[in-house]
Amino acid sequence: MMRYTLLLHYPEMTADELGPETLAEGMRAFHDYAAALEAAGVLRSAEVLQQSGASTTVRLRDGELLVQDGPYADTKEQLGGTFVIEVDDLDQAIDWARTAPSVGWGAVEIRPTATRFVDGAWQGTAPVS
Repeated sequence: MMRYTLLLHYPEMTADELGPETLAEGMRAFHDYAAALEAAGVLRSAEVLQQSGASTTVRLRDGELLVQDGPYADTKEQLGGTFVIEVDDLDQAIDWARTAPSVGWGAVEIRPTATRFVDGAWQGTAPVS
């Protein structure tokens, strides 16, 4: 089994910009998608992120900690959420990604897991080749 993270990138909109019907429809679509992943036994984690304005970016430059409020990238699309799935191969990950509700208005990046911390130790392959 391979573990993949589906990174959902899409335009960031407020609840007012979406409107109540569109917001409710989107919430139902993501609920149904998560339920389908769970029913198939492949879902390991699902998270919807707060809007990018709530983010904080931390860097260390020349020994000085730099803390920046708001998103690091100035783009129209933001990382909106993630689904971590465990499937047999990339083809199955692609099949799940193509059914993500956000694929119609943004990109779904499929990234294989290199290592993960489980039971007090790192497991997997080297993240850098």
